[in-house]
Amino acid sequence: MWNRRRVLKAGGGLAGVSAAGLLLATARSQAAAIQGAARGRDAEHGVVAPKRIALLNLHTGERLDIEYFRDGVHVPEALSAIEVLLRDFRTGERHAIDPGLLDYLVQVAHTAGVDPKFSVISGYRSPQTNARLREQGRGVAQRSLHIEGRAIDVRVTGVDCADLAAHALDLKRGGVGYYRASDFVHLDTGAFRTWKG
Repeated sequence: MWNRRRVLKAGGGLAGVSAAGLLLATARSQAAAIQGAARGRDAEHGVVAPKRIALLNLHTGERLDIEYFRDGVHVPEALSAIEVLLRDFRTGERHAIDPGLLDYLVQVAHTAGVDPKFSVISGYRSPQTNARLREQGRGVAQRSLHIEGRAIDVRVTGVDCADLAAHALDLKRGGVGYYRASDFVHLDTGAFRTWKG
């Protein structure tokens, strides 16, 4: 027989079960929403945009406009072509170019609001060339990162070199040297530091 006490007790139990079910359903739906958002972020970040760079070697006149990063990896053939263009023009010696240097150049150009199209004054320098330039008092560092394929001296058409250097400095990513008299910017993948030449 149902008396008032039993009805209240049964009603309380049902309310507890309903509340627990509601809480569990809410928790499940929140977890699903979080997982869905995470999947969306992964999908969004999983597609890495390709990267392209254009280089003009001012000493040889050689030009290259190439996609060097595609489907989340650096393209070996493109890196090889860039290595040829950035060789030591005095000796013909080649050296692998740090892909991070290319990424740095592209990032600086985008920060400056221009396409990554660079005129190159100096890319790779052989140890012999570096030593010769030091002897001539050209202000070349003894352990220059040019020797390691981790430095480049550039200009960008339509961007003042002082502005280009300022955009690179804002990134605080690597070495930034501004050479006003010679009108170029040195960028490298070493520790963040800055100087004027």
